[in-house]
Amino acid sequence: MALFDLPLSELRSYRPHMDEPADFDDFWAKTLGDTRSYDLAASFEPVETGLTGMRTWDATFAGYGGHPVKGWFSAPAGAEGPLPLIVQFHGYNGGRGLPHTQGLWPLAGYAHFIMDVRGQGSGGNVGDTPDPVGSGPSLAGFMTRGIEDPQSYYYRRVYADAVRAVEAARSHPLADPSRTVVLGGSQGGGITLAVGGLLPDLVAIAPDVPFLCHFERAVTLTDSNPYAEIARYLKMHRGKERTALRTLSYFDGVSFAARGTAPALFSVGLMDQVCPPSTVFAAHNAYAGRKDMEVYSFNGHEGGDMFHEAVQLRWVRDALNDAG
Repeated sequence: MALFDLPLSELRSYRPHMDEPADFDDFWAKTLGDTRSYDLAASFEPVETGLTGMRTWDATFAGYGGHPVKGWFSAPAGAEGPLPLIVQFHGYNGGRGLPHTQGLWPLAGYAHFIMDVRGQGSGGNVGDTPDPVGSGPSLAGFMTRGIEDPQSYYYRRVYADAVRAVEAARSHPLADPSRTVVLGGSQGGGITLAVGGLLPDLVAIAPDVPFLCHFERAVTLTDSNPYAEIARYLKMHRGKERTALRTLSYFDGVSFAARGTAPALFSVGLMDQVCPPSTVFAAHNAYAGRKDMEVYSFNGHEGGDMFHEAVQLRWVRDALNDAG
C-alpha cells in the first residue's frame, strides 16, 4: 500500500466539476415527501444486554415506502434526559450488530441510535432489516441495484431511511432533538453527508473516510470494492455508462456536501484504495459549512480507527458546547 492519488497539497484545493442534475433538490424533496406520507410508527422495546452502564431498546420505524427498518437506541443507565443525540450509520454490508457492541457513545453520556441499513448485515456485523424492493440487472453487491433509474436506485431507499432514522431517534423521550449529531464511517460517512444535506437542523456531522462520493472519479481510479462493482457492471453492460452515471449523480456525497451547513469533522486515509483521498476531499472542499479534516497519512481505509474515535469524542463535545 502506498500513495496513489493526488499529493496532499493538491487534494486540499481539489474542486472537480460535478455534473449535478438540475432537478436534484426536487428529486429529494419528493422522495422525502413520499417517505413522510407514511406514519413514522417508531417503537422502542427494552432489551437485556448484560451491561450495567447503559440501557438499550430494539427500535423499529417506517422508512422508505413505509418499510420497517430496525435500529438500536441506547442511553446511559439511570439517565433521565433529555440527552444530546448521536445518530450513527454503519459501513458497507455491515449491520446494526448486537446491542452490547454499541457502548461508546452511551458511556460518554449521550443517547445513541444506530440504523440497520436495509438488505445488508452479512459482513462485519449482523443486520435484521430486509429490502423488499427488487431491481433490474445488477452485479453482486448493492452498488448497481436499480442503477438504470434514480427512482429505483438502492441508495434512494437507504438515504430516505436515514432521514427517518433521525426523526425516529428524536422521538425517544430520552433524546434532545435540538442537539443531534450524525456520524458514520465509509458507507456510514456517505450516508452522513446525505443526511447533513437533507436535514438543516443538525448540530454537527462527522463523516469518517466517507464512501459514495465523486462516483465518476472513483470508478476509474480504484480497483477495490465497492466502487469496482460499478466498473464491472459497466464492463458487461456496454453502453450503459451515461445512464449509470446520471443515476449516481443524484446520490453523490459531493452534492449533498454542498448543501450541508452544520459544523463537520471529516477524516481521510491518504493510502485509502477503497475511498480514494481525492473523492473524500472533493466532498470536504465542497462542504458549505464550517469543517475540519483529520488526515491519516500512512493509513488506508481504516483511517484513524480508535485514534479517530478519540478525536470524535472531543470534537463532538466541543461542537455541542459551541451550539449551547
